[in-house]
Amino acid sequence: MSEKPTIGFLGMGHMGLPMAINLHRAGYQLKGFDVVPAAVKAAQEAGIQTVASGAEAAVDVDIVLTMFPSGQHVLDAYDQYLLKSAKPNTLFLECSTIDVAQARQAAELAVAAGHRSADAPVSGGVVGAEAGTLTFMLGAQAEDLAEITEVLESMGKRIVHCGGYGAGQAAKVCNNMLLGISMIGAAEAFVLGERLGLEHQALYDVISSASGQCWAVTTNCPVPGPVPTSPANRDYQPGFAAALMAKDLGLASSALAHTDTDAQLGSLASALYRKFSDEGNAGTDFSGIINAIRDGSL
Repeated sequence: MSEKPTIGFLGMGHMGLPMAINLHRAGYQLKGFDVVPAAVKAAQEAGIQTVASGAEAAVDVDIVLTMFPSGQHVLDAYDQYLLKSAKPNTLFLECSTIDVAQARQAAELAVAAGHRSADAPVSGGVVGAEAGTLTFMLGAQAEDLAEITEVLESMGKRIVHCGGYGAGQAAKVCNNMLLGISMIGAAEAFVLGERLGLEHQALYDVISSASGQCWAVTTNCPVPGPVPTSPANRDYQPGFAAALMAKDLGLASSALAHTDTDAQLGSLASALYRKFSDEGNAGTDFSGIINAIRDGSL
């Protein structure tokens, strides 16, 4: 594209703000908005232009990018002010992690209002958002891929086109269900290793180069020491918060029920993370579930 599109960016929280900053650094003109005043202030301090309302962020831009907490937030914003504020043929790029059915409903609303739509949930956490190394799972029409890819490349290192509307969300829910299961397994393995007298480093050296190797161990190791950048080394500050994992596993549970899929480990992981989050650990990194496993509170 000869000229960078203008972007209305709504939702500048822990993930959204560093994503917006990377777009700003790449030369995109942004109109940023968040309902939290502190987030708006942080965006302004980073040099991002902000506006007074979500509706204003959608006026006279080429792309409206949303990073919201839930699918209902997305649907309400689309219905109440975003779709009617945007100029015709605006691309609505939904980067939140939401229910697959709600993502498809949002796309239908956008198209019916004369706009274009795509869902592009992200993986990589706050660290990936800050570093610009996110993975985007993209559900979009083929004719929009070039425009979307150029934008996403300023925030991530890998963009996977998964199919049409909702396909990005479908891939994300499958990925995060597996991540939740594998983190619980990794945590259980390290607790068992402790009780068998193994040093954390010794067990890590084995797992990281053997058949148990997984991201939950090699990148987000649930014990301090072996992976210096893992949240375990900063008292389990997120990272990826347990509340978000509980939310994503709830979306997975909904998809399992909707598709009549018998996935017992996914359902169990959802129940365990919901309990862990509800019992005072919502703001803890999801790898912190090892502490609940260790003390038997799950």
